[in-house]
Amino acid sequence: MMMTNVTTVSGFFLLGFSDNQKLQILYALLFLLMYLLSLAGNFVIITITTLDPQLQSPMYYFLKHLSLLDISSLSVTVPQSIHNSMTGSGYISYAQCVMQVFFFISLAWGEVAILTVMSYDRYVAICLPLHYEVIMNPRTCRWAVTVVWICGGITGTLYIATTFSIRFCGVKIIHQFFCDVPQLLRLSCSNDYVGVVGLAAFMCLLAFACFIAIVLSYVQIFSTALRMPCVEGRSKVFSTCLPHLCVVTFFLFIGACAYLKPTSDLEPALDLLLSIFYTVLPPTLNPVIYSLRNEVMKGAIRKLLLGGEFTRKRFVLSGWYC
Repeated sequence: MMMTNVTTVSGFFLLGFSDNQKLQILYALLFLLMYLLSLAGNFVIITITTLDPQLQSPMYYFLKHLSLLDISSLSVTVPQSIHNSMTGSGYISYAQCVMQVFFFISLAWGEVAILTVMSYDRYVAICLPLHYEVIMNPRTCRWAVTVVWICGGITGTLYIATTFSIRFCGVKIIHQFFCDVPQLLRLSCSNDYVGVVGLAAFMCLLAFACFIAIVLSYVQIFSTALRMPCVEGRSKVFSTCLPHLCVVTFFLFIGACAYLKPTSDLEPALDLLLSIFYTVLPPTLNPVIYSLRNEVMKGAIRKLLLGGEFTRKRFVLSGWYC
């Protein structure tokens, strides 16, 4: 029934993961579980970094905004996919698709930007500890976060301006669980998608520049850690920073693979798998990677869950040292 009069509607149809209703329900339940876990983890981070005075340093301020970006990003795509799987209807209106593209791209680029800022913050804290409070002062942190959100909004606006200026024809079926730009370009009538491809290539270059900046920050961090006299300090740096670097690398690499091949003829199953890797997994794993390896945050989480009171002791910025 879904295929009937597909070309006559103004919106699109998301095929999702399977035509089998039982499998669709299974996928919906798995997505719901991951969504709830991500919401819980990120809400805990937002709560404790807001309430606990020990977690008022720039590092936790940026982490709170990363959690806000993660929650928002997941909420743009996953609830719609769950609804479509449970109801068996993959229809999404043109306006909904536009908004989904705008918010997903904006939030994804906001995450790239905040991860870059966080790596610089760690570089200053570990490599330039005596200048940390001067460089990463509250005004600078507020400006950095403001720029992160503005850059995301500008990127999202550019994408919807170029993507939805092209003409869509034929059957408006998207082999994805959300309105993904590469899949939308496959519905183009002609070569008028060149502008979007050019924008995607330019944004991938910017993402690569951010990645290089992150790698250089961590190279300096690891170099400084190797010179630390205390084994515990070195271990803390490596155990915390290496997972961060791996997640950033994975997120940017998979995203670049998807967006640098907008008209790819990859199997739909592979496209779906790639999209899960850069849309669902990072927001779900970030609370674990950025929190459970941090003793201060684990202590704050225990206070929150056990109903304890947060102390008024200020957090020491240079806590990486022995």
